Amino acid sequence: MDDIDVTQIPEPGLVVLDVTAHDEATAHAVIAVLEQTWATSGITPVQRVPGVPGVRARVHADIRRPVTPPDPLNSPYGAGA
Repeated sequence: MDDIDVTQIPEPGLVVLDVTAHDEATAHAVIAVLEQTWATSGITPVQRVPGVPGVRARVHADIRRPVTPPDPLNSPYGAGA
């Protein structure tokens, strides 16, 4: 992973998270949970380094901007979906 620099976190509330997981599916699952809480960039391509266990990925998030939960009454799948 490249080093994090000041342009990626220019103000409070912005974070860069490096995720190390056993496999690609686990890394994607972790990022999916983060995306339900904060505004994120989405996952970067997952990297595997030969000889190093697991995979790595990075996500940028703005923890000042919580994700708005969907309105179940206006859901295209019906109330309570």
